[in-house]
Amino acid sequence: MAKDTAIYGLSSIVGRFLNYLLFPLYTHVIAAASGGNGVITEVYAYTAFLLVMLTFGMETTLFRFLNRSDEPDPERVYTTALIAVGAVSLTFVGMVLLNLRDVAAALGFAAHPEYIGMMAAVVAIDAFQAIPFCYLRYLRRPIKFAALKLGFIGMNVVLNLIVFLLLPAVVDGWQVEVGHVFAINLVCTSLVTFGFRRELAGVRWRIDFSLLKRMLGYSWPILVLGLAGILNQTADKMIFPRLVPEHEGKVQLGIYGAAVKIAMIMAIIMQAFRYAYEPFVFAASKNGDSTDNKRLYALTMKYFIIFALFAFLAVMAYLDVLKYLMGSDYWEGLKVVPVVMAAEILMGVYFNLSFWYKLTDRTIWGAWFSGAGCAVLLASNFFFIPLYGYMACAWAGVAGYGTAMLLSYFVGQRYFPIPYPLRAIFGYLALAAILFSLMLFFGEFIGEKWLEIALNSVCLIAFAVYVVKRDLPISSLPVVGKYFRH
Repeated sequence: MAKDTAIYGLSSIVGRFLNYLLFPLYTHVIAAASGGNGVITEVYAYTAFLLVMLTFGMETTLFRFLNRSDEPDPERVYTTALIAVGAVSLTFVGMVLLNLRDVAAALGFAAHPEYIGMMAAVVAIDAFQAIPFCYLRYLRRPIKFAALKLGFIGMNVVLNLIVFLLLPAVVDGWQVEVGHVFAINLVCTSLVTFGFRRELAGVRWRIDFSLLKRMLGYSWPILVLGLAGILNQTADKMIFPRLVPEHEGKVQLGIYGAAVKIAMIMAIIMQAFRYAYEPFVFAASKNGDSTDNKRLYALTMKYFIIFALFAFLAVMAYLDVLKYLMGSDYWEGLKVVPVVMAAEILMGVYFNLSFWYKLTDRTIWGAWFSGAGCAVLLASNFFFIPLYGYMACAWAGVAGYGTAMLLSYFVGQRYFPIPYPLRAIFGYLALAAILFSLMLFFGEFIGEKWLEIALNSVCLIAFAVYVVKRDLPISSLPVVGKYFRH
């Protein structure tokens, strides 16, 4: 698991870092007042929601059925899922293109229906690719997985740099447009499909309708769970332009979307962790839900929280440096960063807790938990955005994820009790809260930025020292640990 996490994590971290090149690019080239970054933020929120719709829980379902002892033919499970998702995706993109102007008008993009057409094609291809990506994870082929992910991001970054920086410098009259972002995404996503030649052409395509029926029975609660989960991440970006006056809504959404990018480190940790942990847990469950497995789940939760809190403190310690990644006209949105990162931590804890109902085939509980969290988030957004603007979006995420997390924990302890080390976890939370408060104090009362950053670094080191002393001795680390064992 550590090896796979390292590879998945490296691809995620390097990939997200390369994507960071686009984040300062857009915020420096596209002025906040233009609302262009708000358009990008809103369109990508719709695509994220639609991606969950078009995969309809088949990623987790595929892992579950590939690892079931009564399913001896993994290839049959894989191609059944592949054909089902492919058919749904093809139907979706065909319907959108046939009714493009009406769909674009309904979403508020009547002047630019091409934005919606391009992103409909992108999300359909992404949904189809999600199944072979899952199959690579099942086959324990993280190198190819990482290569394809990084290949997409590399092409995307290079084309964006050409279109947004090189062409305006060498071509007279070249106008940078928001639509270029979506066109580049479509080209890169399409090219990645050719990387799945073996996974698509090297299998015998067949669909088992009896198997598909059982898979759909398992996946539909996960679809509800996924929709509620993605709404927790994207609903604010879809709702905000409708509750704030037209152009001003796009401007404020662009500022909020840019600030959220600073908190992306937490999403990196979540993604790397999920890619490795999900197949690991399902594979371990083949041996039964032993006491050792439950202890492993509890230990993993503790270490996840430790590293998530360290990432939170690191971003907060150097926020005055990280802010230069975006244009200065977006800096007013930095106040949402700690709140958004806190929400991401809660989402990560909820993901850890979710395995009790996945392993016991009680996925309907996940739908109820995420639905309750989503209802809290939506109500918070609708009620508070007119009063507090995008700060309401950030706090609504905390409320929504917190609700789902607490429900999952208390119900899970009844049906699938896991001995989580709550005392140790709350100890780390208290320490992180104290250190974060000190950082806020330094920022408020110390005028010299270099001194503030130095003191913040001391707080970050103090947290790391506490972790090493209590739970992660250097001698236990791979590679370097052998030099400290004496």
